[in-house]
Amino acid sequence: MDMPAILRYAKNKHVGVWVWLQWKQLDWQMEEALSTYEQWGIKGIKVDFMDRSDQEMVDYYHKLLGAAAKHHIMVDLHGAYPPNGLVRTYPNFMTQEGVMGAEYNKWSGRITATHNVTLPFTRMILGPIDYTPGGFRHATPADFPNLRRNTLPYVQTTRGQALAMYVVFDSPLQMLADSPITYAKTQGPWPKPKSEWEDGLDFIQAVPTTWDETHILQGDIGEYIVSARRKGSDWYVGAMTNESGRTLSIPLSFLNKGKYRVNIWQDGKTISTLNKTESVQTNADSLTLTLAPSGGAAVVLKKQ
Repeated sequence: MDMPAILRYAKNKHVGVWVWLQWKQLDWQMEEALSTYEQWGIKGIKVDFMDRSDQEMVDYYHKLLGAAAKHHIMVDLHGAYPPNGLVRTYPNFMTQEGVMGAEYNKWSGRITATHNVTLPFTRMILGPIDYTPGGFRHATPADFPNLRRNTLPYVQTTRGQALAMYVVFDSPLQMLADSPITYAKTQGPWPKPKSEWEDGLDFIQAVPTTWDETHILQGDIGEYIVSARRKGSDWYVGAMTNESGRTLSIPLSFLNKGKYRVNIWQDGKTISTLNKTESVQTNADSLTLTLAPSGGAAVVLKKQ
């Protein structure tokens, strides 16, 4: 790879660059590599394939995070065991895998809607979750076994659930995990006008990755969840359900007084489409969200 060219292009686009690394190769030359990355202006590293939790590996996590902090580099621990408190020690620690995430759609049928609405009550309690959301190629659970593949994979949940993950799943470093061609209605290079974006990409473009306040409004383990998160004066809501569709009534009592412009993206006529609506609400009102089987919804409430 021509790293100088990549870095120049990214700088021109006002984009920071992360690099994806194999942990053992980094360990062989950690100081030299991190020093070089700092000189290049690399913002973070995604370190992968550790796949162990023995004493040597636990020590490696601390060694890596300490060295990266010295060089002002953020870290994503991928191929990792579940979190055990590192987020309280290292400010450059962003997120950690330690979860059966979206990549498992390539070779298994285990990433079900039930699995997705179990994670917030189990794994996510431990710390940020590098699930890698953003699957925009959808199949029903009945059709999924015939469509499962490693290249351009499908997910067995709806577009509404894909959006909701960006609110429900907690990770200061989020991903847009699918191939670029998946996010456009037409072929050809990016950038594309918004009229050619796939349904829901406008929400993902706008949703924050860090939050000032969080409320779990409703939910039941393995059944459904509704999360509300505040960024500044604006609120974002993500709702996800298991294989059972459901209609939810969400009181807006968590809002401050005043009027809010409310935009809703919820499941449409097919698993790959969305119904988008706009209204004005107050904290005395309630939202009604209709979630398809294996579906979800995302909401933005902006203070007027």
